Amino acid sequence: MRRRVSEARVGHLATTTTDGGPHVVPCCFVLRRTRLYTAVDAKPKSSGRLQRVRNLETNPAASLLVDHYEEDWANLWWVRIDGTARIRVSGSERDAAFELLAAKYPQYRREPPPGPVIAIDTRTWRAWP
Repeated sequence: MRRRVSEARVGHLATTTTDGGPHVVPCCFVLRRTRLYTAVDAKPKSSGRLQRVRNLETNPAASLLVDHYEEDWANLWWVRIDGTARIRVSGSERDAAFELLAAKYPQYRREPPPGPVIAIDTRTWRAWP
């Protein structure tokens, strides 16, 4: 599971809205030991305070789903990691997360993310198959 997650280029971050609804967005991420990091990057957004950040400020429960699809269904798989998120707008953990993200994604070396980092302390891992 760790290898699949570490090698994946995109995941789907799930949070809960204030009215209890689901909110899922694709994201770039990096896994470091028992922690996941994703950042608010510079791609065009409708607002600097993204819905995922507002959701996590109210309810820190988060899940990251990484999956693989191809027409040969014998090769399908998914991994879901559940945990508790923290928003990091400054400090050493944010800086270290940016370094890890830049090592994985060349785009972040060219254009460092301007927003906060979401740090997810992983609690449970589930996978299929």
